[in-house]
Amino acid sequence: MDLSFLTDYYIPVVLVACLIVGYCIKHITWLEKVSNEYIPAILAILGAALACISTASGGNSITLETIVYGAFTGLASTGLHQAFKQIIDKNNS
Repeated sequence: MDLSFLTDYYIPVVLVACLIVGYCIKHITWLEKVSNEYIPAILAILGAALACISTASGGNSITLETIVYGAFTGLASTGLHQAFKQIIDKNNS
């Protein structure tokens, strides 16, 4: 099954923003109370919201696709974080 078509639906600015927020949730001490199990959901919602803001600020109308692509991008940021973490941990071993 080829999933490479999914790369067409990333929104780069939303991906970077969600990576930053996810990193902050993991590493800011007063946010330690946020359970790791909630981070993907938080980033999916944030991604959807940021995609809507990005689309609206560009003068385009917000569609269901905009919301789905944004949520997908937010979830992809958690996967990207995990991939980087595994690469770093592998190199440190």
